[in-house]
Amino acid sequence: MQLFQLLNPMMLVRAFGNSLNGLSYALRSERAFQQEVVVLIVGSIAAFLLTDIRVERALLIGSLAIVVIIELVNSAIEAAIDRIGPELHELSKTAKDYGSAAVLVSLVLAAAIWVIILV
Repeated sequence: MQLFQLLNPMMLVRAFGNSLNGLSYALRSERAFQQEVVVLIVGSIAAFLLTDIRVERALLIGSLAIVVIIELVNSAIEAAIDRIGPELHELSKTAKDYGSAAVLVSLVLAAAIWVIILV
């Protein structure tokens, strides 16, 4: 495949549009995502007010961004499982629990980073 085909501007525009659609849908419909975006915005402002060290700011903001990213992945897992069917299945529950656990681990990581840097 030629490099131009890989970097086709129309494909990039479509991919960007799909990404914006996903963000828009998550902001409209996912309560946890909405809350985490608010924390990311407030936390980003706080990071600039609480430290002058750029690496610390990057770690503080990045740790919150990771939570938002993992929440999007968790929502994607849940949507895919729900698409399969409404019946209860142990593997569906396990997949959703793994996604939820990933969000929890990212939240604990973010909290730990904030404590380590600011305390």
